[in-house]
Amino acid sequence: MIGLDTNVIVRFLTQDDSSQSALAASLLGSLTPVQPGYISPAVLVETYWVLRRGYRLTVKDVVPTLLALVSSDEILVEHADLVRTALRRALEGYDFADALIALDGVRRGCEFTATFDRHASGLEGMKLLQGA
Repeated sequence: MIGLDTNVIVRFLTQDDSSQSALAASLLGSLTPVQPGYISPAVLVETYWVLRRGYRLTVKDVVPTLLALVSSDEILVEHADLVRTALRRALEGYDFADALIALDGVRRGCEFTATFDRHASGLEGMKLLQGA
């Protein structure tokens, strides 16, 4: 198994640097189900953020691309089911990171995850922290 950092994933997806993109494509092309690449949820959150903010791509552009990556037999993602669900929540207008945090709290048995973010409090498992 080979761990993949955000910058490798971004270069592979954007193909915006001929040298690094070629190296990333070669590495990802060499992965197999027996020798997969590993992408942590943190790398996926950062990749999502870089593509949205740095490259100014829309949620509708980013989410299907990341869903395809996460669903690849050559890529291992910790808690892939949670990641896929969080990506779908992003298509519903929630922040991907917020959705992943909420889902992870539910998975771990938290009564709720406290937040000051009104919008995120609409996610299952999140609760808006307010004064009396």
